[in-house]
Amino acid sequence: MIFSTLEHILTHISFSTVSVVITLHLITLLVNEIVGLYNSFEKGMIITFLCITGLLVTRWIYWKHFPLSDLYESLIFLSWSFYIIHMIPYLKKKKNYLSAITAPSAIFTQGFATSGLLTEMHQSAILVPALQSQWLMMHVSMMVLGYAALLCGSLLSVALLIITFQKDIIRIFDKRKLLFLLNESFFFGEIQYMNEKGNILQSASPFSVRNYYRSQLIEQLDHWSYRVISLGFIFLTIGILSGAVWANEAWGSYWNWDPKETWAFITWTIFAIYLHIRTNTNLQGANSAIVAFIGFLIIWICYFGVNLLGIGLHSYGSFTLTLN
Repeated sequence: MIFSTLEHILTHISFSTVSVVITLHLITLLVNEIVGLYNSFEKGMIITFLCITGLLVTRWIYWKHFPLSDLYESLIFLSWSFYIIHMIPYLKKKKNYLSAITAPSAIFTQGFATSGLLTEMHQSAILVPALQSQWLMMHVSMMVLGYAALLCGSLLSVALLIITFQKDIIRIFDKRKLLFLLNESFFFGEIQYMNEKGNILQSASPFSVRNYYRSQLIEQLDHWSYRVISLGFIFLTIGILSGAVWANEAWGSYWNWDPKETWAFITWTIFAIYLHIRTNTNLQGANSAIVAFIGFLIIWICYFGVNLLGIGLHSYGSFTLTLN
């Protein structure tokens, strides 16, 4: 009863705190950076991280197994992993470029885990024999940490794509609108004169400074995306290898090609392609970001696919949506 109450309190404190943190972060994005709000944002992230850590430790002590036996616990651990990734730049006292990704990701996963959709899974149960192994901590924790890092890196690549192609979309729209107005109002000779004049004005426009900062932002997004995805790829590789060893002990085979294993291999292949593309300087930026975006979609298929279908050897975390 005490552990259940403590878990309930920590869940509400962490979710309420991260909600306030998101609000503060939005304020800092909409107005000029305020030091006081930024410090409050970081302190709020630390408080939420400690609450999530306490929640996981409480379930670990009460249920006497590492809290990664079902979808609810893995979502809480995924949210905790986002906080870990957020804390790394903060502990190194560097500017945190990941906060716009990690904070919303954490609140989304934690909100889904604590919603009424997974009410039946909030209460843990005795582990099935196949999960009663020391490999549970090694394999599942590495996989979830890998998913968290890969998701953050992929979202940074998505932001890179949006910034890169936003200008092209606006440019196309403006050109079409301009041509339509000119065709309605002027003759061909006047149109040619206006185009030449527009080119001269454009070459002398002050937007070059804005373009410089935009290119710097794209470069930073590409740099951090590569670093975070590289970290996630290492975790994912360790998770797959440890899972193969565990599978051999539990089922007598290193690889069984069930849906979870197949999609994990596809995920690993996609991000291996991403890392290979990043070695070519001509393909960095938008080209590698497109591959990372594909990997982002594949991760969610791998993470939720088996849980939704409830098939295969990894169907322990399957669930049924309960609508009120």
